[in-house]
Amino acid sequence: MIFKGKVHKYGSNVDTDVIIPARYLVTSDPAELAAHCMEDIDPDFVKRVQPGDIIVAEENFGCGSSREHAPIAIKTSGISCVIAKTFARIFYRNSFNIGLPILECPEAVDGISAGDKVEVETSTGKIVNLTTGKVFQARPFPEFIQQLILAGGLIPYARERVKALKKCR
Repeated sequence: MIFKGKVHKYGSNVDTDVIIPARYLVTSDPAELAAHCMEDIDPDFVKRVQPGDIIVAEENFGCGSSREHAPIAIKTSGISCVIAKTFARIFYRNSFNIGLPILECPEAVDGISAGDKVEVETSTGKIVNLTTGKVFQARPFPEFIQQLILAGGLIPYARERVKALKKCR
C-alpha cells in the first residue's frame, strides 16, 4: 500500500484524551468522533486535514486510555497513516485492529516538518519526504498486517476469512 499526503506534526506524549476528548465518547459513530479529532491539541486540525494526510509525531504517541476510539477518530478524519518515534503499546495494537497503518521511524520524524508532503510504502517501509527528497527506512509490515489493513481491520479481515472458508466447503 502506498499513501501520500501532507504532514500534520505533533510532539511527544500525545495521549488518547487529546486525540479524541472523553466528552465525545458518548458515541461510537466514527464520523462524529472524526469531527472532534485532535480538537484539544490542534483546534483547526479537522478544518485542515485532507484525505490521505499523514500524522508525524515524536515519542509515545497514543498513550493514556486504551480506548480504540482514538485510532478510529484519526482514520475516519482522513489520515492515511501515522509515523512516530514510538507508540503506546495498546494504541499500537488498536490501530492495526481498526486498519490504521502506523510506522515507527525516528529518523523520518526528525527529517519531516509540518506541511511537508510525504509518501509511505508499507510493503517496503520506504518513507519519502517529497518536499525535501530525503528517504527513510521503517520496518515493512509483515504480510498478515498488510492484509489486515487492506481489509479495513481485524473484524472485516475475519469476515472475509470466514466467507472464503464457507466457499471452500
